[in-house]
Amino acid sequence: METRELTVVAGSFVGFQLLFSVVSPRLASTITPDCRRLPPPKLTEWNSRLVSTVHALIVGFFCLYILWFDDAVNANPVWGDPNLVKLNVAITCGYLVYDLVLLACNWKTMGDGFFVCHHLAALYAYGYVLTRGVLPYFANFRLISELSTPFVNQRWFFEALKYPRSHWMVVSNGVAMAVVFFLVRIAVMPSYWASVFATFGTPEFERLGLGAQVAWITSCIALDVLNTIWMYKIARGCFKVLMGRGGAKVKHVEDKKSSSDSKHVNNHTD
Repeated sequence: METRELTVVAGSFVGFQLLFSVVSPRLASTITPDCRRLPPPKLTEWNSRLVSTVHALIVGFFCLYILWFDDAVNANPVWGDPNLVKLNVAITCGYLVYDLVLLACNWKTMGDGFFVCHHLAALYAYGYVLTRGVLPYFANFRLISELSTPFVNQRWFFEALKYPRSHWMVVSNGVAMAVVFFLVRIAVMPSYWASVFATFGTPEFERLGLGAQVAWITSCIALDVLNTIWMYKIARGCFKVLMGRGGAKVKHVEDKKSSSDSKHVNNHTD
């Protein structure tokens, strides 16, 4: 890994940590004073999710810029010029390391096995991008999925502030979350895997070597399995909210379930 990428990873880690511990608490207490009444574990997760949203917006829009304007990456998805992609991936790796440390320090309240698997699979695959500069198109393409994260986090913010599930902002965000999650994580699967299969047997693919090939394919399969599970949960939750809007009984059951469930729900699931 080059010095520039290491610097970006370390700088991102420090930046996200400062955002979590300094900026987010002050911003939240100013813009949303009600959050100050939350118990300490929820305040910790509030700050964590704000950082998650900032990260998602940065890398998500950077990803779209590369997909639209980086001709070298699009022309050769396996060995194209990885400079911009490596910067984007380094930011994400810094965030993933920060988040794993945060989870480890708050495991009793925020621990989530699926979440850890997601992070480790991503770090495993992105390590090849940073160290060898391989697969820039595919690495960058995976980051488009982060565009759904702000909606997932916003759903949690509404629940933490005890907005009723029938509130129009909650319903609107829930529908947007389901739609965007499907578009950037599920609907893109056929196109992504078609591009993957198109590289099989080519000289570029053989040049990767077995290690990079295994890291690439296995991590993508693991992430897509997790995305499919999370899509099912999100779709089920969205359906319940839409069907329960007109029924007081359904709303009461859902609100009771929401208020009694203190288990952490990670940034990628319903």
